[in-house]
Amino acid sequence: MSGPGLSVSASAARNLATATVTSVQNAANTPRWFHRLLPFVDVAGGVYRVNRRAVVLAKPGRIVLANDGGTHTVRPASLRSVPLFSRLGDNELSALASKFTVSQHKAGEIIAEEGSTGRSLTVVAEGTVELTLSGPFKNRLRQGLATGGDYFGDNDLVSENAPAPAVKALSAVTLLTLDRSAIEDEGIRSRISQFVEERDRLKGHTNSEGEQGIELLAVHTGEPRLPTTYVDYEVDPREYHLSTIQTILHTHTRVTDLYSNEIDQLREQIRLTVDAVKEREEWELFNNSEFGLLHEVSQRQRIPTRGGPPTPDDLDELLTLVWKKPAFFVAHPRAIAAFGREATRRGVPPVVIHLFGSPFITWRGVPIVPSDKLPIDIDPVTGAQTTSILLLRVGEGEQGVVGLQKSGVTGEIETGLSVRYMGTNDHSIASHLVTRYFSAAVLVEDAIARLDNVLLGNYHDYA
Repeated sequence: MSGPGLSVSASAARNLATATVTSVQNAANTPRWFHRLLPFVDVAGGVYRVNRRAVVLAKPGRIVLANDGGTHTVRPASLRSVPLFSRLGDNELSALASKFTVSQHKAGEIIAEEGSTGRSLTVVAEGTVELTLSGPFKNRLRQGLATGGDYFGDNDLVSENAPAPAVKALSAVTLLTLDRSAIEDEGIRSRISQFVEERDRLKGHTNSEGEQGIELLAVHTGEPRLPTTYVDYEVDPREYHLSTIQTILHTHTRVTDLYSNEIDQLREQIRLTVDAVKEREEWELFNNSEFGLLHEVSQRQRIPTRGGPPTPDDLDELLTLVWKKPAFFVAHPRAIAAFGREATRRGVPPVVIHLFGSPFITWRGVPIVPSDKLPIDIDPVTGAQTTSILLLRVGEGEQGVVGLQKSGVTGEIETGLSVRYMGTNDHSIASHLVTRYFSAAVLVEDAIARLDNVLLGNYHDYA
């Protein structure tokens, strides 16, 4: 046993020292880059109405399929996504839905040769197929990819002139086919003929979006009679109501009174709660079933990857869909890593830029913004992990995607976010109501596009 020292011990001296404390660290917190980059619009009345021009010609959509014990069937009402069938009644659609036949094909199989005479409507139930035509230089030109819910061959039902592309299965696929003979019913053919006549009559008088054209005349001589025109609007425009995230924060007055010497306990509780609210808000902006951007992408703006991993070609295809001032991609960090591997493999490693003091990789000069709020799906059979990548144009002035919020609410600590004192109960518990009002809106369909079936687990071995 050692005797007394010559000076005070370090362990005793620490009792007189004041520890330097940090604020509470939150491992689940993220930078929320998407929330920073998305411009927000103040919605004074709580409702945001998006007025658009009236569409006079039905636009193609995606067919909804049911899977009952491995048996795929078409939901009859969704056949109206095929413009040719947009005027059919419920009974006629049910009759057509019952006439689809099922076929399955292996990856790499040529399902139909180019120019084949079989005229039919084909719906992809599972997997991905590629449609190609012969090019002028002995090459194959891709006409498009089709995945679950997509269809092709609808024009073949009423025309013999359209070139029939070759159809190749890029993965194991299940197809549903409706033969031309299925529309021989007199009532069905009559309604289809009415649509075709109207489509042909309006050809040249509508724009690429199916909106009524604005009649104009360009001349440089003479005194011709000028055309008359007007612009029609949607009768029932989409309205976005602000969504709410709320919680009641409880703090004991004894804790906030006695233990707020260096860090204010109430402010710390509010800070951590607000961080959780903002994290949930970003998740809702992507995944909410009413306004989440993953669900707001129109069917024409959704494309699959060609081979699974996200390649430069796939992101180029996204850029063709949002070519009017694209602002940024949004992807899960693992999807960004997967794209980086594929780009590096091709010898075109992405260029890095700096935003908010942090590095971001880009493609064609467009930043790729990470967010872990984009979901990752796991195939129950193979275990393969897939996700989606979004490309956005943003801002009201650009007819893009905007966030919505309400400013000026009671107890506001920042725009659209309030903390309101609710009182103290007889247990000395103080209550504060934390509220965030928000939503998001897509002003024009081509402001956002989605790349699906992005495979995450592909790696390359280098010699």
